[in-house]
Amino acid sequence: MSDRHVVAMGGGGFSMEPNNLALDAYAVSLTGKANPKACFLPTASADSQQYCELFGKSFRLLGCITSSLSLFKPHTSDIDSFIADQDIIYVGGGNTRNLLTLWQDWGLDKMIHRAYDRGTVLAGLSAGANCWFEEFSTDSMGPLEAWKGLGWLRGSFCPHYDGEADRRPWLQRSIEKGLVSSGYAADDGAAIHYVNEEPVSFISSRPNAKVYHVDMVDTEFSEIPMDTVLLDSVDKIGNIDKNV
Repeated sequence: MSDRHVVAMGGGGFSMEPNNLALDAYAVSLTGKANPKACFLPTASADSQQYCELFGKSFRLLGCITSSLSLFKPHTSDIDSFIADQDIIYVGGGNTRNLLTLWQDWGLDKMIHRAYDRGTVLAGLSAGANCWFEEFSTDSMGPLEAWKGLGWLRGSFCPHYDGEADRRPWLQRSIEKGLVSSGYAADDGAAIHYVNEEPVSFISSRPNAKVYHVDMVDTEFSEIPMDTVLLDSVDKIGNIDKNV
């Protein structure tokens, strides 16, 4: 039986760091294939065509055979078989609540889980990382709040921990009040690699980007920086407006 891999990014990757694909290259390497099939799910960005095009351009440079799946205009009626055929599924940023609503309505979450159980690597940033956890912080509805995810990974997740000024103070207040469970917060450019639902490594594409374990200890908020390994830079291409 194949190991199950998830690479959950706080931010970064091809859409935020188009000239450094280190996090994306790391995720691709987990497939163990020279030319893996890589599918982009742009659901959270309302299937932005620009986002899909940059994914294709970037991941072809990483040796992938690329595709995208739109739920607004699907290219196949057999989505289950299409998803099952992928070596890596990469989920883009945007509105996490809309992503979950659409996936669950279409049954795409179940299709992805079947592929994941068979060894398809899952990766993504912001909304594309939030979705796998029991709980996450999101501004999908406007102000930051906690929301329930698919629950495949335990605890909570907070992306953009250093990239958006209100994330850290909001998370601290929310954990202290018991509104958010313990978990991880990831800076832009930092990610957690899970194997079989356990965090095994913390990686970054930027020198100062970190992952933190956040919790309540006694009666105080605890923020512990994890031993985050800086990856070698992978210089590539492109540019896209941040849409996460």
